[in-house]
Formats: sequence, C-alpha cells, structure tokens
Amino acid sequence: MTNNDTMLRLFAKGAGLRGLVCSTTELAQEAARRHEATPMAAALLADGLTAAALLGGLLKVQQRVALKIEADGPLGKLVAEADAYGRVRGYVAEPGLPWPRPIDREGMADALGRAGLLTVVQDLGLRDLHHGAVALQEGAIEASLRHYFQKSEQIPTLVRLDGAVGGQGALAAAGGLLFQPLPGVDAAILARVADNLADLPSVAAALAAGQTVQQIATQALEGIPYTVLEEQPLAFACSCSRQRSRQALKVLSEDDLLALIVEGEAMIDCHFCHQRYIFDREELAAILDEVERDALATMFEESDA
Repeated sequence: MTNNDTMLRLFAKGAGLRGLVCSTTELAQEAARRHEATPMAAALLADGLTAAALLGGLLKVQQRVALKIEADGPLGKLVAEADAYGRVRGYVAEPGLPWPRPIDREGMADALGRAGLLTVVQDLGLRDLHHGAVALQEGAIEASLRHYFQKSEQIPTLVRLDGAVGGQGALAAAGGLLFQPLPGVDAAILARVADNLADLPSVAAALAAGQTVQQIATQALEGIPYTVLEEQPLAFACSCSRQRSRQALKVLSEDDLLALIVEGEAMIDCHFCHQRYIFDREELAAILDEVERDALATMFEESDA
C-alpha cells in the first residue's frame, strides 16, 4: 500500500524561524486498526502519534523520542514513540473506550483526563536518557506539548495537533505542525504564524479536503519567505520481533520457564503493534537449556576470577 504520510522541514532564514508540517493520517489509521480503537481512542491516539512524529522531526540521526501521558481520564495511559527516520508507533491503555458524546476538544479532554503528567524521554545517543516532565495542561496533548517546550527547554513553540473523525466514526485525517524561533529571535514571529492559521481550517480538515502539507505550509507562512529543507516519509513501524521476544523470555527465572513449559506455550503480545509471538513447549525447553548453560558459564567465570 502506498504511504502518503510525510513531514516537511522548513526554514525561514529572514524571520529566524524553523518549522515542521506533517500528515499522519495513514499511520494513525494503521495504529487504530491494530488496536481496534473506538473513535475517541483513535482520535486521542492520533494526536499522540502526531506529537511524537513532530518531536521526532527535531531529532538528529540515530536519535529517538518517546512521550507518555498518564492522567485521570478513562483512557488511562497514552504512549507514543518516534525516531529521526520517521518511524512512529504508539498505544493507549483503553483502546476500546466507549464514548457516546461528541468527539470534540472538550470531550477529548474529559477522556484523556485533566490532571496528569506528560513525560518526554529522548535518546540522544549519550550515556543517559534525557527526561522532561510537565503537568498536563487543559486535558490537551497540544497545550501540554507547548508547556513542555517552554518549561523544560525554554523554547516558545507554536503547536497544532489535529485529527478529524468521519461520519462513520473512523479517523478521516490527522496531522500537525510545529514552529519555533531560532535562539535570540523575538518570539513575536509565532504570533504572525498564529494569525495566518486563525483564518484557516484545522490541519486535519485541510488534509481531509485534499490539501497537501506543502499547501498547508505555504498558508501558515503566508508573507514569510521560507525554504523546504527536507521532505521525509512517515510510517507506523514497530521494532518488536520474535528474536526480541525470545530474549525477553531468557530474562525469566528457570522456575518461571519450567511453569511455562508445563502450560505448553508462552504468548508475548507487543503493546505497540499487537503482534503476537507464540513459543511452544519445544522452543521453551531450548530457551531453558540456554539459560542453564549461561548460568553455568557465569558460575565458572566467577570461580576463575
């Protein structure tokens, strides 16, 4: 299947502004399908995935970022991850959340929760991960992300996260944008972009109407000369694998592995993509043999030290 999701990296040199504009419709639809998400859960997951994609757009090669929201709403937890190559994945704790009310910003805030914490974790290739956490703002991922940039990174930021749910309750479009002034540049430039956006449809509504991210970028930066630095494809992608699941089983104790062998099989489900990996009794016995051999080897190494 052709993937049309994309991220534009923009630079307005004269205005001292950098920006990102993205469409995330297909990756958000794929995530909703995999998790069998209800319309409200799909809309919130789409916002989280778009937020992660935008954060990923700020990374350098071989870097990754994750955001987690834990709040007091019925959705429970939301987790989304992205890397510098446009690979995005995520999940919510309650994908089957029923929601008889309209799927608008007020309803989304109630479903997500109005008291909670947004945590952003960046793997920048250093010894330690970089953590930042802020209180959830207005029950909205968008407002919370703005607050994160201002509080944790001291960068004024304009953020839009949008998802449009169609008449049948399915996610019709999703996307977002992010603009930041360069260091030393007056943050008033963001107000000019915000004024341009005020008279336009939301990003998701524009995408649903057939507009491209290039057209949305041009409208957002009307009157501001800019250059497109890069156009990068985005896609739902998970790093889970059978081998990684096998390695996870090797962390279990010998007694736990024996219990699984007695049961006849072990099933490991990936939170992010719902892929299921099944290991039968024969495979589990082979893993137990490896664990026992590794334990003996470690014992002999320690005795020789």
